[in-house]
Amino acid sequence: MLGSVDSWFAANTGSWRDHTLAALLAAKNESGLTASLVVPARNEAATVGDVVGRVREALVETTDLLDEVVVIDSDSTDDTFAVAADAGAVVHRAAEIRPELGSHPGKGEAMWKSLFVTKGDLVVFMDADLLDWDTHFVPGLLGPLLTRPEVQLVKGFYERPLLDGSSSSGGSSTDGAAFEGGRVTELVARPLLNLLFPELAGLVQPLAGEWAVRRAHFASLPVPTGYAVETTALVDTLRTRGLDAIAQVDLGRRAHRHQALRDLGGMATQIIAAALQRAGLPVDEETVLRQFHPVEGVVAPVDRAVPVLERPPAEGCGA
Repeated sequence: MLGSVDSWFAANTGSWRDHTLAALLAAKNESGLTASLVVPARNEAATVGDVVGRVREALVETTDLLDEVVVIDSDSTDDTFAVAADAGAVVHRAAEIRPELGSHPGKGEAMWKSLFVTKGDLVVFMDADLLDWDTHFVPGLLGPLLTRPEVQLVKGFYERPLLDGSSSSGGSSTDGAAFEGGRVTELVARPLLNLLFPELAGLVQPLAGEWAVRRAHFASLPVPTGYAVETTALVDTLRTRGLDAIAQVDLGRRAHRHQALRDLGGMATQIIAAALQRAGLPVDEETVLRQFHPVEGVVAPVDRAVPVLERPPAEGCGA
């Protein structure tokens, strides 16, 4: 198995530098494909304006690589909506998109709902909380989709330092310390994929929030409403299209705010549940995660409801 994974890695791993912007614009014009950037956001007023503004200036106003920049506001309680709109994005509240379909909290829900309000043949997803990044992320992710018709999904990967840019081990980017920020990746997602879906062992960062996909393909997949959307997209693409339908691109460096360790427990639960379901094990739509917190000086159990439900393929809902 490792031999086939190594072969896939060699053939399907690239860099954002592989294609010039001029070459991608020519490929886009020749193909007639359109491209949308979707930024799912919840309480990201501090950073979403920079993400939207820089991408619009570089890839909409200066060139026409992107046809639209859309922010899906996922139940924010801060000024995310207003800040994103002021920066030039088309902004939709997830709960107000196709209200007859209901609404659920979560990143995957926002991404699923985006299929009903965007038009691009190619959809690029970017997180809203980026602190150390550049606009080459977008053309880097679009490159394989515009130049290789067999590719359906492109994952980004990057150096991802912990917290303020320094690693927990104090090392440099040459000794692996630059990847210390991916705690759920290294402790949950990578072991799960290696054990249950070993064909995907060549993915550098399977949980990366920066990825791109052909609209028609994403609309054909079930989508978890929470954080498991990246995991299931990979597994379901492998099953329906084969490993060569997946590519990955080195985007350089990325940093963002990190969640508290206990909060990552809910994310990990959703990823494990989705993987187990695809391995053939029954999973309820909501599970309870018991954690232990100090309460008035005494360690006490705290039960947390973790939704693990999935949306059906959007193509069957009119997307």
